[in-house]
Amino acid sequence: MMKRNILTTAALLFAFIVSGQSPGEAKAILDRAYTAYEVSQGIILSFTSTTMEAEGTTYMTQTGKAFIKGDSFKLEMEAMDIWFDGETQWVWLKDVDEVNISNPTGQEIAAISPLALLGMYKNGYTLKAPRTQTVNGKKVHLLEMVPAVTNRDFKAVSVAIEKSSHTLVQVILTMSNGMTNKIDITDYNANHKFSAAEFRFDKSAHPEAEIIDLR
Repeated sequence: MMKRNILTTAALLFAFIVSGQSPGEAKAILDRAYTAYEVSQGIILSFTSTTMEAEGTTYMTQTGKAFIKGDSFKLEMEAMDIWFDGETQWVWLKDVDEVNISNPTGQEIAAISPLALLGMYKNGYTLKAPRTQTVNGKKVHLLEMVPAVTNRDFKAVSVAIEKSSHTLVQVILTMSNGMTNKIDITDYNANHKFSAAEFRFDKSAHPEAEIIDLR
């Protein structure tokens, strides 16, 4: 369960840079954001992730940092680190010093790929007109996406973008079972260049780790 929540966190971090005053305008801005994100040289995000039960009880709170380039990313959190180079995924479980290696299927990629999640508005989701709210002390554009059909894992996605800087402030994912995963971005920096090697697990840095190849 914890691993799934963290993978969901990785995906949620990248549904960003949305504003506007109508669903049509919101889609146009999302299209531009998707293209800009697709060609980005590198983004670093610091965040806090909070998972809550349907009745509002906090299930888990974590902090972490994400390094992103296109559909590749590295996610650093207290319990585990995750690398994904666009094809292969490595999950290092720190408490047992174990690394699980896998090649995600297309469906699994859609659940963990930042680019796939950002692009989900293109197929089967309806954009609502943005609203102005205050989130984490900042004036934001709040945009909601809801699925056109009811059998999706995601019941709704809410994205908050700061009005003055147009940067991501918060993402809230509501699951079909009523659980929510809230991501608060505490720092955002898009001025980085990453090599492909930074999104692959380096065995020499973890010589004692047990490697479990699930491919």
